[in-house]
This record gives sequence, C-alpha cells and structure tokens, in this order.
Amino acid sequence: MEFLLVQALSGLASAASLFLVASGLSIIFGVTRIVNFAHGAFYMLGAYVAFTLTDRFAGPLGFWGGILAASLTVAALGALMEMVLLRRIYHAPELFQLLATFGVTLMVQDLVVLIWGAEDLLGPRAPGFTGAVELFGRRVPSYDLLLIAMGPVVLGLIWLLFHRTRWGVLVRAATQDREMVASLGVNQKWLFTSVFALGVFLAALGGALQIPRTTVSHAMDLSIIVEVFVVVVIGGLGSVTGAFVAAILVSELNAFGILILPQISMVIVFLAMAAVLVVRPWGLFGKPDAAVRTSTGIAIRPWRPMTPLERTGVTAMVVVAAALPLFSGSYALSVGSEILVYVLFAASLHFLMTVGGLASFGHAAYFGLGAYGAAFMVKLLGAPMEAALLVGPLLGLAGAVVFGWFCVRLSGVYFAMLTLAFAQIAWSVAFQWVEVTGGDNGLLGIWPSSWAASPQGFYWMTLAIVTLGTCLLRVLVFSPFGFGLRAARDSTLRAEAIGINRTSVQWAAFVVAGTFAGVAGALFAFLKGSVFPESLAIPTSVDGLVMVLLGGIETVSGAVVGAVVYKALAIWLMSKTELSKLVLGGVIVLLVVAFPKGIVGFLEDLRHRLRPPAPNGAGPQAAGMGIAKVEAAE
Repeated sequence: MEFLLVQALSGLASAASLFLVASGLSIIFGVTRIVNFAHGAFYMLGAYVAFTLTDRFAGPLGFWGGILAASLTVAALGALMEMVLLRRIYHAPELFQLLATFGVTLMVQDLVVLIWGAEDLLGPRAPGFTGAVELFGRRVPSYDLLLIAMGPVVLGLIWLLFHRTRWGVLVRAATQDREMVASLGVNQKWLFTSVFALGVFLAALGGALQIPRTTVSHAMDLSIIVEVFVVVVIGGLGSVTGAFVAAILVSELNAFGILILPQISMVIVFLAMAAVLVVRPWGLFGKPDAAVRTSTGIAIRPWRPMTPLERTGVTAMVVVAAALPLFSGSYALSVGSEILVYVLFAASLHFLMTVGGLASFGHAAYFGLGAYGAAFMVKLLGAPMEAALLVGPLLGLAGAVVFGWFCVRLSGVYFAMLTLAFAQIAWSVAFQWVEVTGGDNGLLGIWPSSWAASPQGFYWMTLAIVTLGTCLLRVLVFSPFGFGLRAARDSTLRAEAIGINRTSVQWAAFVVAGTFAGVAGALFAFLKGSVFPESLAIPTSVDGLVMVLLGGIETVSGAVVGAVVYKALAIWLMSKTELSKLVLGGVIVLLVVAFPKGIVGFLEDLRHRLRPPAPNGAGPQAAGMGIAKVEAAE
C-alpha cells in the first residue's frame, strides 16, 4: 500500500507539468481556434533555455530566476510567431494554421540541435529541493512535492486571472463566441496575441520545471504533445479546470498502468480518451460547440468533372510518368514508387476531409493496418504478393469499419482527436504485441513477386494501382453518393430533411477512405520489404495532413499535387542537408503564407481571375447563394 501511495504521488508530480502545458493549449484553442501543433516545441524550448540560464547563474536566485526568464523569453517568441505568421492566416481554413504550426515545429527541432547539439542534457537540481522526504515509510523527492503543490496554485491563479480581470472576461467571452466579441468593438488582434503569449508561457514553464527531473532532449516536443492533446480533449476544449482534472487522470493512468497492465500500458490513456469522447463527446468539463455562423452571399465555384481537354492532359501526365523507367535508375524509381504510394494515401485522406468534411488526425491507422495485413498474408499464410495486395487492405477496411462507427458520431476537433486516439491504440498494439507483429523489430522479408521484383516492374505496378485508385475516388466525388456526402457536410439539417442520414454516409466515406489507405499501406510494405509500427504512428498521419493541406483542402484533386511536392521535397532535402527539417519547415510556412488555399487552390483562383467574365453575368457571382465554401480544382 505504501508503494502504491508513493507511486500516486509520482503521478501527481508529473500531472503538474502536464497541466501547465495542457492549460496553455486549451486557452489558445478556446479563443483562437488554433490547433497549435508547435505547443510541444515551445515546451521543449522552455526546457533548453532554462537549462542554459540555470547553468550560467548559480544559486536559488539564478535557478528560479532562470526558470521564470526562460518562460518569459519563450512567451515573447510565441507572441512574435503569432504576430508575424498566424495573423496572416487567421482567415484561411483552420487546418492551415495547424499546417503552419507544424512547419514551425520542424524548424525548431533542427534549431535546438544546431544550437545545443544532439546529445541529451542534464540540468541542475533545484536549490532547496535536492533531497527527499520520508512518507509512508518511503522516500519521496522533495521537488516532486513542490510540483504537486504548484499545480493547484497555478490553477487558482489562472482562475483569478479569468474571473477577476476585464481581460479574463473578454477571453472567456471570446471562447464562447468570437464573432460577438468582435462586434462589441474588442481589438481581437491584441486579445489573440496576449492569449497566445500566455499559453506559450505556461508551456515553456512546464518544460523549464522538468529540467531537475529529466534530461533535456530534442525529442521532448513529440513526447509531450500527444499527451497534451489527450488531456485537453478529455478535460474539454477551453476548460482549464478540465485540463487540471484530466492531467491528474492521465498521469495516474500512466503511473499505475505500467504496474498493473504492463502489456497494454501504452494504450490505456487512449482507451480512456476514446471512452470519454464516446460517452461525452465534448469532454468532461467542455461544452458543445456553438453553432457556426455562416456568411451568406459568398460567391462559389461549384466542383465539376474534368473537361475532355483536361482528361487528355491528365492522361498525358500519366503516360510521361509511365515512361520514367525508360531513362531513370533504380534509386529514382524507388523514390517515384514511394511518392506514388503517398499520393494514394493522401488522396484517400483528402476524400474524407474535403468531400466528407471530416478532418482525421489518425489516418495512418488504416495505412499501417493495410501494411500489416499484407505482411500477415505473406509471413503467416505464405500467400503471394497478388493475394496479399487483394486481401491485406481488408484489415484497413475492418479497422475503418470499427473505428469509424464511433468517430462519425462526433464532429470538429473532437472527431479529429478520437481518430488520433484510435490510431494510437492501433500503434500501441503493433508495438507491444511482439509475438504477432514483431514489435519494434517489425516484420521483415515482405518481397514482391518475381515479375514485380525489379524497380521498373514495381514502379509500373504501383503507378497502375495508384492511378486507378485516385480515379475511383474522383468518380465517387461526382457520384450520387458523393453529392449526398457533400450535402451532409454542408448542412446536416437540410440533408436529413431530404432523407440523407449524415452518420451513415459519413461512415461509408470513412470506410472508403480507410480501404484506399490500406491499399497504399500494402504497396508500401512490398516497396520497403518490411513493416514497422511507425507506419501507424502520428508522424505518418501528420504527413498525410500536410500533403492534403499543401495541395488545397477546398479542391477536388489537390492531394495529388500536395503529395508529390511534399514527399519529393522531403526526400530531396534529406539527401542534400543535415538540416532538412529546418528547410522543409520554412518551405511549408512560406507556402502557407503565400498560398493559404493550397497550391492547387491558388492556381484555380488565378485561372478564374484571368478568365474573362461570362456573358449576361452568368459567372461565379451568379452562384453566390450557397453557404458552402467550395472551390473548383483539377
């Protein structure tokens, strides 16, 4: 019993830092509606800057002053990022802000390595809290007790700030209805900047307070951001109290999970998150999203099928791609096959996001399940490649059927977070079920049949499958199913009034997208000759999101362009520089600022601006009666 109590205290100490970071993210999202993927990067910067300052200045004043100064410095950097970058794209689709913050994360990852090196750093002990206190017959670090006491204190200070100051009242009002606050004459620019700075300050403080407890490393950002997302969603977006309770819950589950259920310790937190969202979709202390205000009279350009000339152009590009093996070497063909695989993966996610209106943060689950399905066919049943490519993706389909049934009952960021939870559950199972999946050693020896074993043969096979898959997805967009899906996306009430069940059509779209992602994963398994849990991990899902957003979320086929540009650029940069993440992140940020509608969306806007107006005013303005913000794109 004494051991369990001490373990509970250790969980509470971890909860304090987790609460600081999660409360900052919750505050930022509650007001600005930005899913700040760079929040983990600010946490990491807080730890690195605090390490530098506390190492240079000795004594209690040097240590605690360094912690505070590091947090304020990183908060200033966060405010600068908000003013220079995010202000420019507040009117862009919300997911583009996620893309921009992801680009910042990539840049910070290389910058900390460039400044502080790749080695882990061991920070100093906190003056006055270097010893231990005996509790329940066991010794507990005194610094842990300090952190436990700090959590409620910070919660109280945040409550006073939000409930006893005019600024806090405005922030809470903006959390409920930003448009109404703006109509009252409040300067939203500086309100957003101050909120963002406060959120970053809390994240940096959480990182700085960790230096006496753990080493400082350049992997800190990704290790914390997932748990922070879980905490924020369980507690309820915009609820600081919810973040406090959820941080305790998550930390205690982590502390005891490894003792009680070590086989599934990595999945317990995500099971809890999934359970909370299924029972209470807006979190423990959250509130249902307010109805979104739509602007009437916006000019739209309805999607349309390709013209004969455009079909000819696409056919010509496919023919040129098919000719690549005639003048390229094995490496170029391997890269080309990998890009093609990700084209299909991005196209499947694009179908779900654009046509279905469902932004998934865990689409890698079905990519990875398809890869494992093909690997199981080869390793366990001795099936040839042809059978594995046909049957393997069915595992991705099955995962989409099960996970999608729960996910489509939610919407917005809660839907996205539930998809992330299910993806992490799938990744955890693959990582810990060593007897079946091989764990982090993976499954090796997944080789294609002899006729596709050469780089040329595999490239041509991949090109054929990917071309067919993307064409089928495009056909679905303009099918009756696609029109019904778009109707459910744009107006649930109107769709249900004419007999379209939103849940059913979106579940079907989820299954379609998961199946095509599974096909891409099966191809990837044979391309690499192996399958690892990383194929289901968060970075793979994020890569898919980046490809879709770069191409254009409001386009029909933008994911194809986004996948080619992003994957080709990433592979090329990795071969040319050790700072590939820094350059790639900078390019992503530049593209977001220059092309807030994505590459294809920008080109489509340019084409319509250069096109002469139609006679009798029958141009795009004549169609400006809808409420959907839809762009035409090829």
